[in-house]
Amino acid sequence: MNPSRRGFLGTAVGVSLAPAFAEPFEPVEDSSTFKLGVASYSFREFSRRIAIKWTKKLNIAYINIKDVHLPLKANAKDIEKAKKEFHDAGLTILGGGNITFDKDDEADIRSKFEYAKAVGMPLIVCAPTAVTLPKMEKYVKEFDIKIAVHNHGPEDKHFPTPQSVLAVVKNMDPRCGLCIDIGHTARTGVDVVASIREAGPRLHDMHVKDLTDFSKKEAKVPCGDGIMPFPSIFSELKKMNYKGGVMLEYEIDEDDPVYGMERSFSYMRGVLAGLRT
Repeated sequence: MNPSRRGFLGTAVGVSLAPAFAEPFEPVEDSSTFKLGVASYSFREFSRRIAIKWTKKLNIAYINIKDVHLPLKANAKDIEKAKKEFHDAGLTILGGGNITFDKDDEADIRSKFEYAKAVGMPLIVCAPTAVTLPKMEKYVKEFDIKIAVHNHGPEDKHFPTPQSVLAVVKNMDPRCGLCIDIGHTARTGVDVVASIREAGPRLHDMHVKDLTDFSKKEAKVPCGDGIMPFPSIFSELKKMNYKGGVMLEYEIDEDDPVYGMERSFSYMRGVLAGLRT
């Protein structure tokens, strides 16, 4: 634990954190400013029922659904069942993904937009290729569903940085934008806060995580325990009047993620509380 960063919670802003497993379910976020949420990939080793249960217990109201919790090939009956489960738990579906668009196949692209429409996803967090991304624009218009291209860092041969996404989407429909993954962005050597500012209204979604070393992919830790500049990130988002999701994509401790996720949300809530003082 980094004392100076964790100290920001209790001493710098004097905030009293809500218990992560408080009952009844009362999300603590101010939805008019920030939407802290869960990318359900964080619970990839668990069933949809468990993913919903733990998201609820974390006092989170927003979720992006990974297809491990609702398969892309699900039939209408299964989709309606899943939607009811999310709704009954008090969760708002902000989007789905990450969904891969790696086939230069119009039928494949259409089927994934049809899936998103059926689930009620207003946004698809996606991993297209340089070939498929331009072809997705017409489906964005037809289905009125936003796309947020997820940058995957140095290993991504198509879109490693937010800037590489912007170069393609800047002249496309405004609903075509970015999901900035701040961890992957930092690992490319690009300034995270500057990238958020540069994205501007094209920033439709975010995946958040923390690292102790921006040069090492394996250096992931709970938010607040690393060197990610969360206060500056949230301050920039506030200046931009950002209304999209700030989704925790917790990629470590895959068999027991809840404790680290609780710590991450507690830290982020403290940072946000500081911005409101």
